[in-house]
Amino acid sequence: MPRTDLFESPDYYLVDELLSDEHKLIRQSVRDWVKKEVSPIIENQAQKAEFPKQLIKGLADIGAFGPTVPVEYGGAGLDYTAYGIIMQELERGDSGIRSTASVQGSLVMYPIYAYGSEEQKHKYLPKLASGELMGCFGLTEPDHGSNPGGMITNIKDAGDHYILNGAKMWISNAPFADIAVVWAKDETGKVRGIIVERGMEGFSTPETHNKWSLRASATGELVFDNVKVPKENLLPNVAGLKGPLGCLNQARYGISWGAIGAAMDCYDTALRYAKERVQFGKPIAGFQLQQKKLAEMVTEITKAQLLAWRLGTLKSENRATAAQISMAKRNNVDMALHIAREARQILGGMGITGEYSIMRHMMNLESVITYEGTHDIHLLITGMDITGLDAFK
Repeated sequence: MPRTDLFESPDYYLVDELLSDEHKLIRQSVRDWVKKEVSPIIENQAQKAEFPKQLIKGLADIGAFGPTVPVEYGGAGLDYTAYGIIMQELERGDSGIRSTASVQGSLVMYPIYAYGSEEQKHKYLPKLASGELMGCFGLTEPDHGSNPGGMITNIKDAGDHYILNGAKMWISNAPFADIAVVWAKDETGKVRGIIVERGMEGFSTPETHNKWSLRASATGELVFDNVKVPKENLLPNVAGLKGPLGCLNQARYGISWGAIGAAMDCYDTALRYAKERVQFGKPIAGFQLQQKKLAEMVTEITKAQLLAWRLGTLKSENRATAAQISMAKRNNVDMALHIAREARQILGGMGITGEYSIMRHMMNLESVITYEGTHDIHLLITGMDITGLDAFK
């Protein structure tokens, strides 16, 4: 039977007062959509390890694809707090659904908007915003994750086109993506971005199976075997790792909000359960150890809400640094994973069942804490920022 979504958002420090009416209207519309379209089906989709492709049109309709992209290119022209709120509400439903939107907006539309030609922007962005086209982002390789500069995927000049060879893995949206923004080294060793379209000969996207995490998200590889890519598909306005890292900053920012959504769902579920579950003659919410767990949960959520709100303000003012984004991504995902584990304990054995969302969130967050910069790498980014010393090499 579909699960009835009774979610109520915690707001212990009245953070809503820091949001505009537009922000709250956007949040309500996305929350309503998640309750109606995602919550009733997501447990079944996760159990079957299938991405619910029927949600793509709805994601586009609520403005989840590239909401900060200007209206002239098909986006909504919203600020970064609005973008964060959308990601929060989507991940409250499921990290995999948020990943689909995050990849589309931050890792596909953003690089085309920021680094692409006017022709590329007008060709791709409106169709990506509407969901007519879906995209993926090719950076991580089988042997190069935290060290993307070591990539071996490459392009060679062949006159009126490039020849692309190499492989990428752990790519969200890959199995169904119509286009891929791929990062490869040119003959001088410079990292360049290039748009690869499905159907180009030698380009394949085998799906990754047997995942215990992000089971309702489609993950795959990108394989390039002498793929001929037209020269007009090269992103002209960026060279070097600053290109893909700029995209990752966009996505990491969204994750810092999204993780709060997962944490809030776990907390709300645990609080509701603790008030209803009677042991030793009273609701377990009346026992000290359960109150300790719940009080610590809402405290950490509140701290994360304030961190994300301030970061959103800085991002909208174009003042947020990469290191600040790393701090928020690392802190908030770690917070959410800890809350998922504590919430699971409050539910006891019921916490591992698909009747509740907690175990699904916990498994998803095991991926979120690793992707787009691992927990440890983000710590070293902060360390380098405050000391001026590079611990990566």
